[in-house]
Amino acid sequence: MSSDAVEAQGSASQDSAPPKRRSWAKRIGWGILIVVLLLILLLVWLLMHFQIPQNAAGMAAKSVCSAAFVAGREPDADELMAQDVLPASPALKLVSVDIDTDSHSVTARFAGLFERQASLLENRGCVLNEDPDPAAMPYSPPPSDPAQWPEGDAPVEKMPQGVDAEALTAVLDKQFEGSGDPEAANTRGVAVVQDGKLLAVRDGADIEPNVALHGWSATKTVAAMLAWKRFSEVGIDVSTKVVDAFPDGREPEWVAQWRQDERGDMTLLNLLNMTSGLNLSEGYQPWEQVVQMLYGEPNMAGWAASAPAEYPPGTHWEYLSADSNILAEVVQAQFGSDQEYWQYPRSALFGPIGADSATLETDTYGTWVGSSYLWASIGDWARLGQLMLEDGNWQGDQVFERGWTRLATTPALPEGEGHGYGAQTWLPGQPTDGECAGQADVPADTMSMDGHWGQFIAMVPSRNVVVARLGWTFNSDQFDQCTFLQDVLATLPAK
Repeated sequence: MSSDAVEAQGSASQDSAPPKRRSWAKRIGWGILIVVLLLILLLVWLLMHFQIPQNAAGMAAKSVCSAAFVAGREPDADELMAQDVLPASPALKLVSVDIDTDSHSVTARFAGLFERQASLLENRGCVLNEDPDPAAMPYSPPPSDPAQWPEGDAPVEKMPQGVDAEALTAVLDKQFEGSGDPEAANTRGVAVVQDGKLLAVRDGADIEPNVALHGWSATKTVAAMLAWKRFSEVGIDVSTKVVDAFPDGREPEWVAQWRQDERGDMTLLNLLNMTSGLNLSEGYQPWEQVVQMLYGEPNMAGWAASAPAEYPPGTHWEYLSADSNILAEVVQAQFGSDQEYWQYPRSALFGPIGADSATLETDTYGTWVGSSYLWASIGDWARLGQLMLEDGNWQGDQVFERGWTRLATTPALPEGEGHGYGAQTWLPGQPTDGECAGQADVPADTMSMDGHWGQFIAMVPSRNVVVARLGWTFNSDQFDQCTFLQDVLATLPAK
């Protein structure tokens, strides 16, 4: 065989191998592509199933709208997103926000595809899925009133005898380390009151005086005070079954469903105590129920009431924001019109104590978001704490019927977690089951309004003290409310 023939044969054999290798490589490539596409489809399905794009856009629109038009902060979309929204979840980095200062509305878009709008409404705060309201006026923080608190905003000019002013200043200095930094404790306001006198008040970085601060679940206690007041006015006892608490013609659809099973035995006290027994959970991740309720449901109480029973009412304690919003709808039914209901927080509670910055927001359906959406300045949160400390008495006037504080501080259950909780109120000093159990310097009679990301308003009857701390603390390790309360109390005279 000639050399040319040999070379030709070798060349042919070499050319015959690559197609097989290319075939396997092509199959592997297609396999990888199919897997990637399946993973993408799975991710898209998960996002849509849990409504993460819609809820992320809703959270951004609602949060920025409230910060700009309810709290009275500078309407800078980038700054408000960076401070209040983006650190909460990586999914929020895909959201863009536009603020319309003329219509007092905010539009948010997730990846440019899913759009949600929140608008400021008169007496209702910022509400998702509503058109702008020309009658709504945004809150503008007034200059500080130089009169002493609670008539004005100023603390005492001279510390009362027994107060360690230097030590108190040191406690506050420590508390405000990292203020303005979302990675730190990020305290936004502190007020300390004893014997009805404002001893100290301080605002956080970039928080102007009288800016309203979001209380998150501290809202629950205030909304419950409003419920107590209204129930007292219309003659409803908290032992009343929920299904029997609605006037004729004011029953929502879910009441008929409740009458058919054990939910029909639930009382108003069960809602107040978080012993509803409903099969719900309390989680704050983008795919969890609380986020779905707050940012995905136009009728939060109706959504909550659709949950089946898991335990007989009154037998099992579980912290559920859903209970608070069902309670808010029961209160709504006690008014002849929604307008009267929306005006009630200001006319019945905030106005009489001078809490002029306070706004209790509603959902799209028009029901107070009693679980989460109260805004007030640090001085007004202290006023609300003082009102509860005095069992509804405000400088000699009884704002709501006495007996609320006794109810609020009666443990929901005789033991376990429910022993450290009362009526929409935490009992952190409860010696066996309170949040501060084992810390002797937190008095046993301490009651508190607690909220997500470090909201804490403590009322201590035995010391005649109110301590309010509001913040935006994404990292819970950065703030310990029991230690903070201990440190403040250590600077004040005993009683």
